[in-house]
Order: sequence, then structure tokens, then C-alpha cells
Amino acid sequence: MKYHFLLSPRFLFFYMVLSLAVPNVALCFTENTPFLVDVVGVLMPLAVYALIMSLNRCVGRMVWLLFLLVFFAAFQMVLVYLYGNGVIAVDMFLNLVTTNPGEAMELLDNLVPAVAGVFILYLPLLAIAAWQWAKGIRIDRQFQRRAMRSSLCLLLPMAVLLAICYVAYQKGNEKKGEFEYHIEDNMYPVNVFYNLGLAVHESLLSAHYNDNVAGFRFNAVSEHPKDSAEVYVLVVGETARSRNFQLYGYNRPTNPLLSNTSGLLVFSNVRTQSNTTHKSVPMLLTAATADDHDRLHHEKGILAAFREAGFYTVFLSNQKPNHSYIDFLGSQADEHLFIREANDDADAVAADGKADDVVAQTSDERLLPFLSKAMAEGHKKLFVVLHMYGSHFNYRDRYPQSRARFMPDTPTEAKPTNRPQLVNAYDNTILQTDYILHSIIEKLRSTGAVAAMMYTSDHGENIFDDSRRLFLHASPRPSEYDTDVPLLVWTSEAYACEYAPIVDAMKRNLHKGVQTSVSVFPTMLSIGGISTRVRIDSLSLTNPRYHMGTRLYLNDHNHAVPMAMYGIE
Repeated sequence: MKYHFLLSPRFLFFYMVLSLAVPNVALCFTENTPFLVDVVGVLMPLAVYALIMSLNRCVGRMVWLLFLLVFFAAFQMVLVYLYGNGVIAVDMFLNLVTTNPGEAMELLDNLVPAVAGVFILYLPLLAIAAWQWAKGIRIDRQFQRRAMRSSLCLLLPMAVLLAICYVAYQKGNEKKGEFEYHIEDNMYPVNVFYNLGLAVHESLLSAHYNDNVAGFRFNAVSEHPKDSAEVYVLVVGETARSRNFQLYGYNRPTNPLLSNTSGLLVFSNVRTQSNTTHKSVPMLLTAATADDHDRLHHEKGILAAFREAGFYTVFLSNQKPNHSYIDFLGSQADEHLFIREANDDADAVAADGKADDVVAQTSDERLLPFLSKAMAEGHKKLFVVLHMYGSHFNYRDRYPQSRARFMPDTPTEAKPTNRPQLVNAYDNTILQTDYILHSIIEKLRSTGAVAAMMYTSDHGENIFDDSRRLFLHASPRPSEYDTDVPLLVWTSEAYACEYAPIVDAMKRNLHKGVQTSVSVFPTMLSIGGISTRVRIDSLSLTNPRYHMGTRLYLNDHNHAVPMAMYGIE
């Protein structure tokens, strides 16, 4: 039976093999690897794809049996569009299982060019394959044998070239700052399957976290007087970069309220050790750091430490639970609540004197009445962690339109040509954060208690800032934009009077540089007067002799590497 060549099994065979090789070709241009590595990286997988496809005469069936490879190819091309380089990383797989469907749809809705491109390339492939499989259409045996022989003939010289790659780019080159070849790092899709295995391993570790820390104790005690009324708030922001804060010299009034707030300390030259939420937030809430990350698996977090020391602890999140370390660490508080899981927060917002139509659906303003409620319950010593939604894309959904100052803030599609509108919307999110933080400070100030607030963000953001055209965050290769974060500390007059040496030390450390994942945990404990064996005072910003040390980054395989490797100071 004759078919139009577009529906023939031979056409489908070549369509499948070549479409799977598209990421291999694209990565040759994005990864800056030697020419020999590029040749092997394209031709060896191409030969393997052809060999596997020739194992069965029903090409349509083989396409669907290899659906995972098709999915990876589509996923990879979207990531190349977003980040400009890098393969599907461990963090990408973990993001898939820790991102709620609403966030995913927000992102996909604004990635029209990338999503449309992969749909055009891969959907017809799957449709033709399904039709041929249903019809029982097969390639002829002669073509099958020829395809198998050709792929085997190509594999032999590629295996030799692969061995040459290992010899030419030998072990130890990386230490010298030179290229070092590893098939699990440098050949797609081998590296993707390797990263998938690491992601599964990491997920298994997190699944057993509560069992692993069940017997852990900080042996924490409060160094402050028992009868002292104290309130401390740690605010963990989302996707906020300091370069868009007026407080850091930005040429737009994105911090009109905080810029006129007394008692506020602004730390400069601040970096996070990860550009992903599921890594950076747990490091902020625990003693884990890039170079000591494994302790995350067997130690509790800052809420447990304050709780042991006699504080009533509260964890409030404007994000949804996702069965990650953030959830587990939040559950160590006396009271924890993901407000978007509550019975629609409209009643709570109204209780704070705001009409629901003024407040964006995911605005962090919805956290404020829950904070007010915790503060009104009369706890002598209170510690609250607020996890914001902050500046997470889609930016325009993070603030009420009545407060939008920088316009126009549409369109929101992730395209370089939309950068002015995207920046306007992003700056509006920073303006909204300014309002939230100022509101928190005023609530604390009104108590007259010994009080302090610390704010930082989990990571920054790329907004098509330079010729690389990077967008969003969580790329396997960090940038100066998605590791750039603010760090603010506010202390009440009562605190500054009672603990003047602490405040004076922080003032002296304002411009020494900070790695938030290293210093937030010990600094917050020190501000709250919490003594524990886990607190390393040399890392605290309250230490007059504080020194930042070498900037480190927790890479995709959970190895600590100098940020200088990525050109980040």
C-alpha cells in the first residue's frame, strides 16, 4: 500500500531520528565545548537513535516507546530558549515536582514562542506515529537492515573519538581551569538521564527527612531576660534582586516607604548560594551551606531552634505546599499555615481593612492579617517566618493594579522585545514588597517591644538584561542577576537600646559582602539571643570580626564551587 511520503514509515523514521538530534545540535552552539566533543556529541547519539529505531519494523510504535526522549528533547529546547545554555538539570527535575500547577501554567502561558516551536516540531511526529501504529504500518525489511548496519558503522568510529575525548580532555583539567570531559556531563541525553537519577536520589532523601531529624535537638536557650517581650520576624522573599531596589541605588522609586524608615540597615554586595527556591530557602532556614549541604538531611531548622529556646513560633507562607524541605522546616513551628491553602483568604484580608478586589490574588499583602493575628495572641516571645510570593513570574499577578506605578506592565510574554514592560511589572512587584515590609515594620514598631525584622530573597532574576538574553532563574549556570539579592535588617528603638553592640556590629559589617545562605541563619539566631552549639558566630553579621570568605555556589550536583567560575564577583 502506497502512502504520501509525509505519512510513510521511512519518513517517520528520519523525522524521529533527526528531531531527537535537534537538542544535540543546539547544544553545540550554546555550550562552548571543543569541536571534537561537539562532533561526538551529535553523531554518537544520532547513531544510537537510528539503531534503536531500527530494532522494530513498526516505526510508530517505536516513537511512542521512546516518548521520554521526545519529551526530553522538547523540554531541552524550551530551556535553551529560556536560559541560552545548559542541559535539563537536576534542579529542573526537582522543580517539576515542587512547582504547583498554577505556577506552571502561568509560566507556560507566557512562553508562547518556545512552546509553539516545540509543539510544531514534536506534535506532528507523535500524531503520525500514533496513526501508523494504529494502522499497523511497517518499514520494509531491507530498509530496516540497512538502517541498522549504517548506525553500527557510525557507532564504531564515534566510540574511538569518544575515547580520544577522554584522553585529550583528561581528569584534572577542571582544577586547572581547563575543559574536562565527562560523558555524564557533556553528552546529551546521557547527562539528562544522569541528572534524572540524581533528582530521584535527592527526592528519596527529602522523603525520609522527618524520620532522619526526629531525634535532633539544638539544645537552644535564650540569652535574653525571660520577662522581656520580644518579637522577631524573618521574611524570606521570592525572586527579588537588589539592583531593582531604590535602597541599592536603583534610579526608580521602588522603595519610597523603606527609604524613609528609621532603624533600617541595608547590607550591600549580597549573593545567594543557589538560584533555585528549593535549595536556597532551606539553606536560609538551616545551618546548611553550599560547602556543608548534607547537614540539611539530618538537622532541623531555625523555627525548631527558637521553639526550643521558649519562643512561640509561627510559619506563614503565601506559596503552596509541595512536599519539599520548605514544608518540613515550616512544620517545625508551633503553628504553620500555607495561606493559599486556607479557605480563600478574603475574610482575613477584609479583617485587615482591605477590600478583596484591591488585593491581587497572590499578593503578599494577604500575609499581613495572619501576622497581625499571631502578634495579637499575647505571646511574650514570638518568632515568625514569612515566606513571600514576592516577584515570582508572572510579575503582573503579584500586585494590585491600584498600586501599579510603572506602566505599561503588559504584554507579559517572555520575549526580549517585551523587556521594558517586563521590567515595569517587575519593578511594581518590588514596590509592593516595599509596602509589605514597611507594614511589617510598623506593626512591630507599634508593639514597643524588643523587636527586629530580617528580609532577604531566595534568589534574583534574569530579565533579558544583556546580550545573553537570559530569562527567569534556576539555570544550571548562575548569573550575576539571579544570584543578586537584597538583605535588610530593621531593629526597634527598644532593641537598639537594649542590644546596642549587636546593632553597632551590623552597621560595621554593612559593606563587607554577604552570602545569605551562610549568614542569615547564625545572624537571626544572634539577633534573637538564641544560643546553640549549631550557631557559628564567625559567620554572623552581628560579629564585629565578621569576614565573608570565598563566595561559593551550590551547583546542580550539590557541589560547592567558587562563584568566580561563573564570572560572578
